[in-house]
Formats: sequence, structure tokens, C-alpha cells
Amino acid sequence: MSSPGESATPDLAAGDSAEQRRAEEYLIARLGESLGATLKKTRVEMPGGEWLEIDGACETPMILCEAWAHQGPPKPAQKNKVLADALKLLYVERLKSVPARKILLFGDKVAARRFQGENWMARAMESFGIEIRIIELPPEMRNTVEEAQKRQYR
Repeated sequence: MSSPGESATPDLAAGDSAEQRRAEEYLIARLGESLGATLKKTRVEMPGGEWLEIDGACETPMILCEAWAHQGPPKPAQKNKVLADALKLLYVERLKSVPARKILLFGDKVAARRFQGENWMARAMESFGIEIRIIELPPEMRNTVEEAQKRQYR
């Protein structure tokens, strides 16, 4: 039970929104269809009783995916979020001790651009076997994500 002044639900990150979560679920579902696999949000237990969550995972074949519905170019802190997602994919692959197809999934070409091409981030992703995939959001969903981003801008 929460005491006065405390939230009964955990605080969400400032960039978190229901619109973005729905868009990421859409992206994961479309990726699963294209791969012929069922990708599900998966809780992964870590040593020491902690856990982390993967946006989309499949055991057979082993696929690990983190999705990002952001529209437009990422800000510096957002680039770090994507790099943290990449590290999470590598860590879960290590925990499972099974080679996995590791995918960073974007809902916008512009958002993905910094992680493609001839820059250190793109080369690092490639060297660790992390694929960059893009599935464009439908126009209405794209608009709702863009509106959420404007609302969240600080």
C-alpha cells in the first residue's frame, strides 16, 4: 500500500507513453510475421534474482529484439538508450548461452540512420551481429507517436 504522496504505480521514464508502447507492439508483431516467428515480450531472469525485459523474443529459432517507435532523429540521450538496448541484447544472448538473432527494430528511417552506415555505432552493431531493421508505422500511428513526442519534449 502506498503512503500519501506516493504513487501506487511505478514512475515511468519521461519518454514513455502508451502511444509509443502500442507502436512498438505493432512493430514487433510485423517483424514476427516477416520472420515467420512469434515474438513475445519476455522477462529474462538474471543472476541474483534481478530480471530484465526484452520487447520481442522467440526461443526457436532464438530471436531477441528491442523496438524503438521514435520518429525523427534521436537526441544524444536517446542514442544512449538505443546503445543500451543493443547491450541488453548481447547480455541476454550471453545469459541464455545460445546464439541468437539480435535485432534493433526502428519505426522510422530517420531514427535508424545514426545506427547505419559508416559511423562507429553502426560498425559496432555490425561487429556484434546486431541487425538494424526498419518497419515504417502506418500514418495514423506515426502521427500519434509524433504527438506524444511533442507532449514529452522538455
